[in-house]
Amino acid sequence: MFLALALAGAALANTVVAGNLTRDNGALVGDNQNSQTAGANGPVLLQDVHLIQKLQRFDRERIPERVVHARGTGAYGVFTASEDLSELTQASLFTAGKQTPVFVRFSSVVHGNHSPETLRDPRGFAVKFYTEQGNWDLVGNNFPTFFIRDAIKFPDMVHAFKPDPDKNYGTNKTLFDFFQHVPEATRTLTLLFSNEGTPASYREMDGSSVHAYKLVDGEGKFRYVKFTWKSQQGVRNHDPKQAEMVQGKDFNHMSRDLIEAINAGKFPKWDLYLQVLEADQLARFEFDPLDATKIWPESLVPARKIGTMELNRNPANIFQETEQVAMAPANTIPGIEPSEDRLLQGRVFSYADTQMYRLGANHMQLPINRPLVKINSNNQNGAMNVGARSGEVNYEPSSNQPRPQVPTARYSNLPLEGVTQQRKIAREQNFKQAGELFRSYDKKMQADLIQSLGSALSEADDAARYAMLSYFYKADARYGEGLTRVAKGDLARVRELASRLVD
Repeated sequence: MFLALALAGAALANTVVAGNLTRDNGALVGDNQNSQTAGANGPVLLQDVHLIQKLQRFDRERIPERVVHARGTGAYGVFTASEDLSELTQASLFTAGKQTPVFVRFSSVVHGNHSPETLRDPRGFAVKFYTEQGNWDLVGNNFPTFFIRDAIKFPDMVHAFKPDPDKNYGTNKTLFDFFQHVPEATRTLTLLFSNEGTPASYREMDGSSVHAYKLVDGEGKFRYVKFTWKSQQGVRNHDPKQAEMVQGKDFNHMSRDLIEAINAGKFPKWDLYLQVLEADQLARFEFDPLDATKIWPESLVPARKIGTMELNRNPANIFQETEQVAMAPANTIPGIEPSEDRLLQGRVFSYADTQMYRLGANHMQLPINRPLVKINSNNQNGAMNVGARSGEVNYEPSSNQPRPQVPTARYSNLPLEGVTQQRKIAREQNFKQAGELFRSYDKKMQADLIQSLGSALSEADDAARYAMLSYFYKADARYGEGLTRVAKGDLARVRELASRLVD
């Protein structure tokens, strides 16, 4: 019963009723084909309210496009927990057999709305859980690592990927001019230029939290965790020739595939896996486990299945639902907290701030973003406020409002020492995992990667090209040699530069 009500409440799609055309105030429209004029040939009248309103609304149909993740599609579904995690977290959705309604938005990252879905790009994999404790947004990607480890670089990285300001189209020259200074990107660039950078469909794609989070139990003890979605449909990617062929026929292939599969009753499923580290285990690794450019190898940190998600319903209105859904890592619930990951710390602010800019201060009141639980905040007013608050008290504490006797949602306590600083992390290890990734690919995947990345590197300036080639050579000599041949570089120079790098 709760699940049925939850799904209905999460959707709240408006039903279009056939009938007479009206203005926004409900008044009937007398003529939708001809404007009011002063006589047969005179000017149009300002008193034609329907004309004015129709043009005003048309002028305002667009809201600011997302700077990243602009191109996306979404679907509703349900997450069913398969394990009881009460020993790890207060989050009640992780109770064996419990079902939680979800909305998932898949997306490309760099390119704009309506861009071809064949373009090489990471893919967003963001899940909004409508829990009985509030909404939890698990905002991740199909790649398990990211290009940078500190949010202070995020605007620069996006600018490097986006169109050059003097051309309005992107170039590999400026892309690698930036990344020659970012050696920690070596693994994720390998992912991007491999065939994993051109997935065949959203259904056949894994997902990752990318960042470490904290699960906090009822006693306030926390563990560090990472989440991974594994597709029950398997993983399928396009090689460069396939991507080119698909784009010539249908540049909406990923959205179309998901929508048509759900309409046909072929509901895609993903299993959710969890990796767990105790706080005192972080120092035992040769890399920093809170570095978003690193994976936690399952050989070192085993993963266990904790639930399954099924997507079973398409949106009724893409704008009202998929376009206005506001995913943000700041949306957590008791028992789930952000870790000290430097990139995640910035995203906690930036994503929520972006949604407030795009949709307004009251965007959480939109049906797609509205929690299932009653909201009792003292936030008030602002544009498009459709909340139902009443009474004279809009502050706390107040003798007119009961106060909880025992706080139940306090943050965990993190032991701290040292001084404020601005320094790199101590354990960078920029290249090892990139080499392991390259060696995990079969011969065709390696060849496609070398051709795709080497061709892109050939467009970079000399300094940037050789710096990047030395990073990939440091990751794996065979990888670097192959790229050097395609990029028409000097292998002796690459080897000499790589010898100076410390991993």
